[in-house]
Amino acid sequence: EAGLWGSPYQRLSRRMRDISGDRGVLKDVIREGAGELVTPDASVLVKYSGYLEHMDKPFDSNCFRKTPRLMKLGEDITLWGMELGLLSMRRGELARFLFKPAYAYGTLGCPPLIPPNTTVLFEIELLDFLDSAESDKFCALSAEQQDQFPLQKVLKVAATEREFGNYLFRQSRFYDAKVRYKRALLLLHRRSAPPEEQHLVEAAKLLVLLNLSFTYLKLERPATALRYGEQALIIDRKNAKALFRCGQACLIMTEYQKARDFLVRAQKEQPFNHDINNELKKLASYYRDYTDKEKEMCHRMFAAYDNGSTVGEN
Repeated sequence: EAGLWGSPYQRLSRRMRDISGDRGVLKDVIREGAGELVTPDASVLVKYSGYLEHMDKPFDSNCFRKTPRLMKLGEDITLWGMELGLLSMRRGELARFLFKPAYAYGTLGCPPLIPPNTTVLFEIELLDFLDSAESDKFCALSAEQQDQFPLQKVLKVAATEREFGNYLFRQSRFYDAKVRYKRALLLLHRRSAPPEEQHLVEAAKLLVLLNLSFTYLKLERPATALRYGEQALIIDRKNAKALFRCGQACLIMTEYQKARDFLVRAQKEQPFNHDINNELKKLASYYRDYTDKEKEMCHRMFAAYDNGSTVGEN
């Protein structure tokens, strides 16, 4: 090893912090993060690139993905070094790590890409993490047990479930997102809050109902989307998003009059909203096509009648 002190990784390692206790995982923070450290059961959203010492291009990277996948510690992350590294990070942090073979690909390496006994460098950006252990444990409790906890705990768990749903939604995993949103809604429905705190429960419910309405539109189930949108309107009857979702659902179901009522109410709340105005234009063109077809059908019926070919006449 003495002869290697001049190599790039050796030079780099001198100013890096030892986080494994045996210099097997070394860390250099490029940009500080904020908040709590990653928890052992968390699901993380990261961007990473792995490099070999004398190569400019990464041998492994997820940076080209538009939306990185949510990965659970202990399940989806196979490198021990990366797992240890992530546990030392905070949200928004960008860091560089060196992993010795024991914390990376071992004595055998990973042929043909990674030679035996190779130290690798990883750049990791922690975009966000969610601790599902807390919410999983809480959701497994009975309603009576959940009632023993303060309202803030219920709201926190429901918010975590909703955030999970949002990640899944952004990855177009609409069915899985729906399951998370429904878990959040069930927690909030179960909970009876004192009058002075009821507004907090209603505000949390409103967000989940809007998410569910949008998700069911994506799942091509407009009737259910409409039902959740209408539940949101019971909480906030002027909510432009809820009015818009209801309008979209009615338009898909070709209930044009109802669609118009919802969309006009949405437009009244947000006159310059691009999406609402576009949906109204779409409605107008659909309705025009629909009335043209109706006219054509009536015209055919009358034409048939005038030709003496109505049913029952020979």
